[in-house]
Amino acid sequence: MDSKTIPMSTDAGADAGGGELVLVTGGSGYVGTHVISGLLRSGHRVRTTIRAQGRGSGATTSVRSAVAASGVDPGGRLDIVGADLTADDGWDDAMAGCTRVHHVASPFPSVQPDNADDLIVPARDGTLRVLRAARDQGVKRVVMTSSFAAVGYSRKDGDEYDESDWTDPEDDNPPYIRSKTIAELAAWDFVAKEGDGLELTVINPTGIFGPALGPRLSASTEHVRAMLEGAMSAVPRAHFGMVDVRDVAELHLRAMAHPAAAGQRFLAAGDRTVSLLWIAQVLAEHLGERAARVPTREFDDERAREAVGVTERVPILRTEKARSVFGWTPRDPVQTVLDTAESLFRLGLVKD
Repeated sequence: MDSKTIPMSTDAGADAGGGELVLVTGGSGYVGTHVISGLLRSGHRVRTTIRAQGRGSGATTSVRSAVAASGVDPGGRLDIVGADLTADDGWDDAMAGCTRVHHVASPFPSVQPDNADDLIVPARDGTLRVLRAARDQGVKRVVMTSSFAAVGYSRKDGDEYDESDWTDPEDDNPPYIRSKTIAELAAWDFVAKEGDGLELTVINPTGIFGPALGPRLSASTEHVRAMLEGAMSAVPRAHFGMVDVRDVAELHLRAMAHPAAAGQRFLAAGDRTVSLLWIAQVLAEHLGERAARVPTREFDDERAREAVGVTERVPILRTEKARSVFGWTPRDPVQTVLDTAESLFRLGLVKD
């Protein structure tokens, strides 16, 4: 057996206890840990994949610690296995016995690569590996985390966006935006042509903020950390949607079983469009001296906006679909920002 197929946990694993067995890819990531916690809290057994190479038992401990930080004892209901988006090994074994899959794993660079294919190929091919193994192992539904990147980065009349909008993969966008668009298009194409009954649901979040459960942060929460540490004297003028990571996880769980979710994509955003300066102002208003180093001004720089994956326009985000189908109500963005900051202090990622 290849080493990547060997379960990396040392406990009884997800085959212990009752409940439906569900797979989460990318279990050590910012969103993945919240999805795992939600599944365990709702009584499911969970198997999750992490990249095997170079991680070892430390990654297992990190995932279990992150889940415990959410207030959930994983006990014997969480199994952690090795599988990599860039290789076929391990995926069939990871899917075996699972009825549903949350495909959360996706490469996200700290800087945009010079060669776009360094992001596009693993994002697209990794998604197809997951879907192919899910189909072959008899999985009923895959819920995939895509992004607003696949929705709202092509020119259109007006600034309103909903699930019917698509970013054109041929547009001259940064590699990350193109990778998310191409990966999602490939997923829908695969299910339509080769899915053999496999159901797909896609969640398209805007900028994801909210409490971190471990040291792995999203690009969005990295901005909050940089602000609190005084690493940003000013922020680029930019507006974007914000959604709480807990609300994204909730959408994943609701989409997992709801009959109306099959074959649909759902835009995930909060009640208002925000800016980086607005986030800094919220931190300053509520955190006092702990936010003494946050920036107080913004500047206009197209390259800086591109680096954080946003634009100058103010998007209007329509989330009626998720609200009507699931009864989903996103959190107050002010609380999301404050919970993000408090988690960074609590984890020691920012000096209090």
